[in-house]
Amino acid sequence: MRRLSLSSREVSSFRKQRRNFPVNCVAMCGDCVEKEYPNRGNICLENGSFLLNFIGCAVCSKRDFMLITNKSLKEEDGEEIVTYDHLCRNCHHVIARHEYTFSIMDEFQEYTMLCLLCGKAEDTISILPDDPRQMTLLF
Repeated sequence: MRRLSLSSREVSSFRKQRRNFPVNCVAMCGDCVEKEYPNRGNICLENGSFLLNFIGCAVCSKRDFMLITNKSLKEEDGEEIVTYDHLCRNCHHVIARHEYTFSIMDEFQEYTMLCLLCGKAEDTISILPDDPRQMTLLF
């Protein structure tokens, strides 16, 4: 019986292809991060990078600061949407696409973040001096 064997380069190449996540025609790389879309609670980043989740570039094997490119700010129906790409500083490999949103709904400011590297998060803050959710009922 003939046994199929793959070189480590072929296995590594297959692994990289398998963990790419296309979002809006940008392939994000799951091999560059420790955890994909980590839950960040209510920490929504409008800019920057969550470097603790970056294990290193899967293409050049370097762990360095990242470049932020293709940053855009759009306003749609009263909602601000900030998007940008996290790139490897050395080889310009696309690590992740970051999306941050801000909107005002009724008496609250709402924030969301979604990024393979930085994670997912939501936060709601009252725009009133006293947060109605924190008020206790008085009888």
